Order: sequence, then C-alpha cells, then structure tokens
Amino acid sequence: MTKKFYVTTAIPYVNASPHIGQALEFVQADVIARYHRLLGDDTRFLTGTDENAHKNYLVAKEQNIPVEDFVEKHTNEFLGLLERLQISNDDFIRTTDQRRHWPGVYEFWQKAIENGDIYKKKYEGLYCVGCEAFVTGKDLKEGLCPVHQKPPEKVSEENYFFRLSKYQKELEELISTDELRVIPESRKNEVLSFIRSGLEDLSISRDRKRVPWGIPVPDDSSQTIYVWYDALTNYISALGYGSEDESLFDKYWPANVHVIGKDIVRFHAVYWPAFLLSAGLPLPKQILVHGFFTVEGQKMSKTIGNVLNPIEIIDEYGTEALRYYLLKRGALFTDGDFSVKRFEEIYNADLANGLGNLVSRVAKLCEKSKLKFVLSEPRSCIKENEKLDAYKFNEALEEIWKKIAKLDKFIDEKKPWELKSAKLRDVLSFPIEEIRKIGVLLEPFLPETAKKIQKRFAGPEIRSAEPLFPRIK
Repeated sequence: MTKKFYVTTAIPYVNASPHIGQALEFVQADVIARYHRLLGDDTRFLTGTDENAHKNYLVAKEQNIPVEDFVEKHTNEFLGLLERLQISNDDFIRTTDQRRHWPGVYEFWQKAIENGDIYKKKYEGLYCVGCEAFVTGKDLKEGLCPVHQKPPEKVSEENYFFRLSKYQKELEELISTDELRVIPESRKNEVLSFIRSGLEDLSISRDRKRVPWGIPVPDDSSQTIYVWYDALTNYISALGYGSEDESLFDKYWPANVHVIGKDIVRFHAVYWPAFLLSAGLPLPKQILVHGFFTVEGQKMSKTIGNVLNPIEIIDEYGTEALRYYLLKRGALFTDGDFSVKRFEEIYNADLANGLGNLVSRVAKLCEKSKLKFVLSEPRSCIKENEKLDAYKFNEALEEIWKKIAKLDKFIDEKKPWELKSAKLRDVLSFPIEEIRKIGVLLEPFLPETAKKIQKRFAGPEIRSAEPLFPRIK
C-alpha cells in the first residue's frame, strides 16, 4: 500500500527579498519531498507566502507603495527563487488568496468559537512588530527583542483571545511523549520549558484601525485576525479545509513534517497544535527545526549590509553548487556559516575534483575504449535511508562521497588505461554501474546533476561531455 507523505515549509513574510536562510529551508524540504517520491510514497509538498503580516503593510507604507503591489513584487521574487533552486513543490499558497485561504481561516476560527475557546477582553502589553507577537519581560534581553534588537511597543486595546492556558497539560503530554515530535531534542526541551513556565491566553486579533491589512474577524469588522492564527492555517487551507472540496485535506492531513526556522518554534509547537486541538483536528507528526546562517561569522543584518541574496550566488556558481553547500554546511540542528572562501573550497574539492572528475574520468575511458556495455537497472539501489529519515542531510551526502572516493581509488589501482579490451570491459563495468547508482542517489540533493549523470551513462555507448562542475580558479 502506498504511503502518503505531506511536507511543508514555513511561509515567509514578503516584507523583503528572499535571503539565504529561506533558500536553506526550501532546499531541505525539497530533499525530503524528493526522497519520499523516490521511495514511491504519495508525496505532497507545500510552500507559499505570508502576505497578511502587519510588517508588510508598514514597510509598504514607508516606501510609499500600495501594499497590494508591494506583496505582489516580493511574492514573485520568492516564486522566482523556487524556480531557480529547482524546488519541486506541488502547491504554493498565498494568504491573500480570498478563494483558497480565507474560507479555511474562517472555518478554523468558527471551530474554536464553538469549542468556547475564543473570547474578547481589553488588554495592555508589549508588542514586537518584527515577531508579530505580544511579549513579556522574560522574552526580552536588556529591554530589547533578542531576534530584532528593538524595544517592543506598548499597546492597549480590546482583542479576541484564545484559551491557550486550557491546553497546557495536553500540549506538555503530547510533546514530552513525542506524539508531536520536535526535532532536534534541544528544541523539544526549549518548547517544554516554555510550556511548563505557564501558558497564558493568547491575543488572536488586532484593532483594525491599527492593523488595517489582513483578514477581518468574522462578524466583527473592527478587528483583524492575528497574522499567526491566519498564517498557520495555510497548512490545511491549501488542502481545501473549509472549502466545498476537502478531499485533499482528508487524504494528506496530518502533515508528516513541518520544516521551520528556530525563531518560530513557539508558534508551531505550542500555538498551532493548541489551535488544532480546539478545532478537533489531528496534529502534525513532526516539526523539524533548523538553525540560522551567519555570513563570514557575522549575523545577517541589513545594517551591516551582509544579507545574502541566493539568486546572486546561483548566478555566480549555479543552482546545484548552492544546493550542495546548503545541505553540507547548512544550519540543520545548529547555526551554519556562509563563507565565499569556504564555498569555493568545497565546490572545488567535492564537486569539481570529486564527483565531476570521477564522472569525466570514467566517461573518457569508456569513449576511448569504444566498448558497448550491457547495464543493469540502477534504481534497484533505492531503499530507505536512515540518514535521510533522521534529516541528517550532510551525513547522507557523506555516504555518497565515500562511494566516489572508493571508485577513484579503484580506478587508480586497476589502471584501466593500461588494459586490453577483454579485461578493460570487466574493470570499467564496475565504476559505470556504481556511477549510475550515484546518479539515482543524488536525485533528492542535486536533481539536475543526477539527470546529467543518468543521461551520460545510459549506455550502451558512453561518451564524455562538458565537466559537470568546472573548477573555480
């Protein structure tokens, strides 16, 4: 029986152009989706854009651009990045989509109302615009938001609240027992610590005079639905939840894994499951949390001017080179660093001198031999990979590169260039078959390179071609 597999990324704010950290998340989720398709699973991969955020409205206002035009421009940039990165998403959801997204949000809100989990009250507190969240003193460092390095605003207004405190014990039980698994363990412990410190009810609407951009609260146009209550619903609205046709929702929900950044763990591992419990819906199975990227050892910052645009890296080095670096050096369970020097070193060592050289070397030997080869089916190598099942992308790549090193050693020892036809066929058949398998194993990581290898080594005659990865001088 075919297994279903549903993977999502977080939907990024579109208040600026995409950066390298968002490229990392897209690529990680893409590898997971491609791997499960390779296994034969019925896989669905969702990404999209969070367009209703208040910060989108504020930045558009600062730049004197109509907010609709502002979010359209940046959403198109994200769509362009997905294409350039060869991301294989099956769907793309926009939270401004009143036909696809808003009905699901309204249905979700109504379920919480029916469960007695939404009420209205006056509130005064500290609000971080960057986080789109109310914060308390314990969330701040020296009076500043630790993520955005800015003091929060004092806000006083009447809002709708969600009874988050009601779900404290249930959430603690679900996460501590791994029924809702938070990966890695350090993030799980962080979430449990937050829950055990005591959950307070959550403001889930904003005064529409202050936050005019976003989805209006049903039956109360004076309020705007809190952007996180709206945005998190994308994971089910994209499947048709709240619409006339919920067949995709019935088929694919719950998600097998949400891929997210470490700054939004609380929203995904505390608020989102509580909202789902209130609505009577199943919880996602796993939340995979990656770290951030620093650049040359420094935190990315617009002030410093070191925010990396992934499109520029692709233009310079190619899509596959960037994908490889993100997966090998990317911020999976800890923070990673992007260094141009290290990028070029890894490119030359692993891609040009490693994989590229092996493929060119064997192809040239085959072409020179003028032999024809009877080849077996390389896809027999497809099986579950414990490294990928544990989301250890770098270790899964290391296993492939060990195969590459062994093949190089084999060729050096056998010296096929010194052999006559009969023995040469026997010696070359082994690296050919192994390279064909490598071409399959690379599909989740470097899809374009995998295709080139498969085409070049399709047989029966094998000819050389342009280098897969020309050396950077």
